[in-house]
Amino acid sequence: MAEKLNFTKAAIEALPIPTSGQRAEYIDTKQPSLRLRVTSSSVKSFCVLKRIRGARMERITLGRHPEMTIEQARKKTAELLGKIAEGNNPADARRALKAELTFADLFVEYGERHGQKKLAWRDDQQRYRDYLEKPLGCLKVGTITSPMISRMLSDIERTGKSGATVNQVRALASVVFSKGVEWGLASNNPVRNVKTRKKISRDRFLQAHELPRFFQALAEEPNAIIRGFFLLSLLTGARRANVLSMRWPDLNLDEGIWRISRTKNGDPQNLTLTAEAVALLTQLKNEADTGGDYVFPGEGKTGHLVEPKKGWQRIFDRDELTQLRTMIRDAGGIYDPLIYARTGERAAESLDSALECARLQAKELKLNIDGVRIKDVRIHDLRRTIGSWQAKTGASLAIIGKSLNHKSQQATAIYARLDLDPVRASLEKATSAMLGAAGITSLTPESARLQPDPKSPLGSCQRTGQQLIKDRNGHE
Repeated sequence: MAEKLNFTKAAIEALPIPTSGQRAEYIDTKQPSLRLRVTSSSVKSFCVLKRIRGARMERITLGRHPEMTIEQARKKTAELLGKIAEGNNPADARRALKAELTFADLFVEYGERHGQKKLAWRDDQQRYRDYLEKPLGCLKVGTITSPMISRMLSDIERTGKSGATVNQVRALASVVFSKGVEWGLASNNPVRNVKTRKKISRDRFLQAHELPRFFQALAEEPNAIIRGFFLLSLLTGARRANVLSMRWPDLNLDEGIWRISRTKNGDPQNLTLTAEAVALLTQLKNEADTGGDYVFPGEGKTGHLVEPKKGWQRIFDRDELTQLRTMIRDAGGIYDPLIYARTGERAAESLDSALECARLQAKELKLNIDGVRIKDVRIHDLRRTIGSWQAKTGASLAIIGKSLNHKSQQATAIYARLDLDPVRASLEKATSAMLGAAGITSLTPESARLQPDPKSPLGSCQRTGQQLIKDRNGHE
């Protein structure tokens, strides 16, 4: 006989597992038609048990716990009971339930009908695998609620992911549901009621002192395709997806124009190529092994380079190795890339092993290597780097926005705060005027001595800052 139980997550997780070949059943005290079956293999399944107008009992399986939450099971039970009360056949209700898409099914449909058209489709697939597939993939679309989405995003946030990442996951889930509603595959979009996270604008770009190191490490990259991709990304400021899929037919090297027919914001763009960018592209064209359309060819089904992250890491690995070798040499040590200093084992002559060896040798020499590596630079920061140097050299926000193909001024506004030189000049000018109004010609930090202007009302006397404070306080 089924035992009554107030279904809570803790209560269900604490239920005993039946012996082999047996199963137990529990009745929800809040929704008596909702049952939970527990098998000897630890499978816990929600189902609805209902007698239909004096006929035999009908059992409709809803889903497994914990993939289906208690709230979802109760909601689905109420929906089925409502259909039965209206005279609908429970078998039809069962078939309708089975026919309903899971979120994984909906995502596949979304990809085939819409997602594959997007430049960022590869990124969408990665976000689905990393953040959406596990919590939502096996759930029926109609059982997913706004509180579930909110909890999922909070869980992502608790792992340390940025607000921007959380918002990207939210946006992907929202567009999948919205398309589902549009196509008649979903009844509503539960993401709509979930607020976005606060997004902190990223303002990282390659600083002046980092650029020589970056260019040196990039020049040592043996893969010409990778080397050319990063150089052109920096020189053009174009988005990664556009540079990856750059085609020779879209380039007019004689006039220095790159026609991008499809950009992230939906608008086409004619991008001006500098003399350096034209020279680089000309070299790449002369050295191309194939006569294909893509500037950066790849072996995958897209025909072009798809994921340059490993090449990006190599650049900073190589730079760190260079810095460590210099530190070891200056400390009187001898850098040996083939021997691990701790174990003495021979190591393969690769970048990874050489870097590990250098780190071990630096540690044995008690060198402080904190801050040696250039950190927190992403591929997209190359785009921000050219924008920031435009700001430094006096370009207006309108010009920067046009060159980077920003659709809104808000996207360009970040560059107004990257160049500190005008701010410094303004502060220096204000400080000079303020001290001049006070009759002070100079302020010496070492002695805290104020040098009054002899022509000012303060007279020609010299009074230290300490004395001024004493006078003001009326003692000593």
